[in-house]
Amino acid sequence: MGNIGKLVIIESPFRGENYLDTNLNILYARACVHDSLLKGEFPFASHLFYTQEGVLNDMVEEERSLGIDAGIAWGKLAEKRIVYQDRGISNGMKYGIAFAKKISQEIEYRGLPDYEAFLKYATEIVGSRKGNYEFRENNGSFSKKKSSDYGKFLSEESLGV
Repeated sequence: MGNIGKLVIIESPFRGENYLDTNLNILYARACVHDSLLKGEFPFASHLFYTQEGVLNDMVEEERSLGIDAGIAWGKLAEKRIVYQDRGISNGMKYGIAFAKKISQEIEYRGLPDYEAFLKYATEIVGSRKGNYEFRENNGSFSKKKSSDYGKFLSEESLGV
């Protein structure tokens, strides 16, 4: 077995202003995970995992909050939180950063090594797709729960946001 790398949480935007931006954010998050792996880290990007079809629907606020909470919970296990900021810092990322500060977790801000080349390539890929990323009703069944059931980790008051 090889050496165990540092466990890290990847923060990058997910939901965009439109489907094109969301698709670009998904490709960006994947590139961030790749970059992290190449740096010898073992990353987890909850926003890529929990938003897959059949898991959670990011367009339903209760499910989005649940996914962010799950990412925060996993984040407690990480040694470091990596904030990829080429595409800006979203509200979800701000919560992750605030939580990391609250638990005195190391935070590193970085960007992809050649973001402009990535953006050109990713825009071509997204533009060539016949369909865009869609959130479907079957992405999860958690939206029937009350929003007060979520947000245990993320209340603005508890995080000082």
